[in-house]
Amino acid sequence: MLEIKDLTVRYGIIEALSKVSLGIEEGKLTALLGANGAGKTTLLKTISGLLKPASGEIFFEEKRINNKPADAIVRWGIAHCPEGRKVFPRQTVQENLRLGAFTRKDQDVDQDIESFFQKFPRLGERRDQKAGFLSGGEQQMLVICRALMSRPKLLLLDEPSMGLAPLVVSEVFALIREIKEDGTTVLLVEQNAKMALQVADKGYILETGKIVMEDTGVNLMASDAVQKSYLGG
Repeated sequence: MLEIKDLTVRYGIIEALSKVSLGIEEGKLTALLGANGAGKTTLLKTISGLLKPASGEIFFEEKRINNKPADAIVRWGIAHCPEGRKVFPRQTVQENLRLGAFTRKDQDVDQDIESFFQKFPRLGERRDQKAGFLSGGEQQMLVICRALMSRPKLLLLDEPSMGLAPLVVSEVFALIREIKEDGTTVLLVEQNAKMALQVADKGYILETGKIVMEDTGVNLMASDAVQKSYLGG
């Protein structure tokens, strides 16, 4: 579904990604692991059109999408849920969800919003509340649901568990499993390596802008190197 070939991204003279190549299979959940500063967020921003690569290519469903506008990439079926729970704080919960559907022309937007309110009653109870007043966990659920409002084929999730209490993290990962089971392809960037690999079909390890390891989620979980570096083994 998504193929990245020899992708290099720079911030000025700083090379954040160096000839990165990877593939995302349709219907699968792929985890991207690495330390802070490894280039994970840079990769997601480049896929979604927020950053332009210095070289290399990105193909989505065999269409070359690097250097295309971000809104066009959303229309083609890629939604990006950024790190940091970036809600529109002055807009209500319902308005945030509606903004996630800005590319759609169908008549089912209201139906999709109501389905999220039924699935997450806490959001439904706060539908007319400004999103900036939600708890951290509620904001994270909202931004994931907002990304899903575009009905993406591929969902990019950047650090969805960051700063959340353990119980809320479990709720977030239950939602991620459900998204995968519903057939949406997911590329997950996550510091909680153990939980990420538990749900991942495949994983990549990124270090200082380079892919250093790739395997199934199960095999990476069992790897001595991954255990030592990311799982506290």
